[in-house]
Amino acid sequence: MYNRTRRLRKTQGIRRLVQETKLSIDDFVYPLFIEEGIGIATEISSMPGINRFSLDKINEELDEIVQLNIPAVILFGIPANKDEDGSETWDENGIIQKAIRFIKEHYPTLYVITDVCFCEYTTHGHCGVIHDNDVDNDVTLINIAKQVVSHARAGADMVAPSGMIDGTIQMVREALDNNGFVNLPIMAYSVKYASAFYGPFRDAADSAPSFGDRRTYQMNPSNRDEAIREANFDDQEGADILMVKPALSYLDIIRDLKNDFDRPIACYNVSGEYAMIKAASEKGWIDGDRVMMESLLSMKRAGASIIITYFAKEAAKLLLKKH
Repeated sequence: MYNRTRRLRKTQGIRRLVQETKLSIDDFVYPLFIEEGIGIATEISSMPGINRFSLDKINEELDEIVQLNIPAVILFGIPANKDEDGSETWDENGIIQKAIRFIKEHYPTLYVITDVCFCEYTTHGHCGVIHDNDVDNDVTLINIAKQVVSHARAGADMVAPSGMIDGTIQMVREALDNNGFVNLPIMAYSVKYASAFYGPFRDAADSAPSFGDRRTYQMNPSNRDEAIREANFDDQEGADILMVKPALSYLDIIRDLKNDFDRPIACYNVSGEYAMIKAASEKGWIDGDRVMMESLLSMKRAGASIIITYFAKEAAKLLLKKH
């Protein structure tokens, strides 16, 4: 006599009953690109279906997000003006600050997370202040503190520092606490690799570095043990949520963090992952919807309870249709 595991695969009913991992709209965070200006609703050529919006053109997008019951958005800004330090990131009338206030006023049920970085706001496209052709870690920390306090004052529900600058989480936690925002959570980009999968995002956010690359502060894709060390530092410094970015090529890292930390684990299903599925689907080489859902399910199965994804709206529609 041998085991007949197929008994529990025989019908859709039994498959539903024994399914171990279930994807939900509640898992999704949808990225939004907000551009300074008027009348902007421009599709990003390398990310079909994803647009840059000015605030006067974003209502239709936000209406759809709310109607689909997607719980949260993460905001990325494209400013009208850049400088060496990215000073608009802490300007109370900066594009992200205006976007936060707009969303909280008109869409109060949406949970607003802000990306905390400088690459979209600097003339050089790096994630901080440049000294000797590299990011100056400690000077950048001072500006990060100013940025997160500005986001908090504008009404952000959560901040998500993404630069992989050493000591960021401690600096952010202290800055928030010292300014009366002790209850504002931090989602740390704890494990962010120097990945080739970010290419389309740099088109979307005008954030490609003008010289060099980001390998002095983002992680080597070869390293696994280092990911645990990085996450440990953020955990000790006060992060509420730990993130892995990218997602699909780093499912093992998501599982490592899930196993080692008693905190929610997030992952970022990045622009290159999105673009590859879209391109192959448009060619007819794959079933785009099925590959999308299988990919998202793999992130959830690996241990992510939060999935930042450009597929959020499409996946939400399929999940609603299913139920």
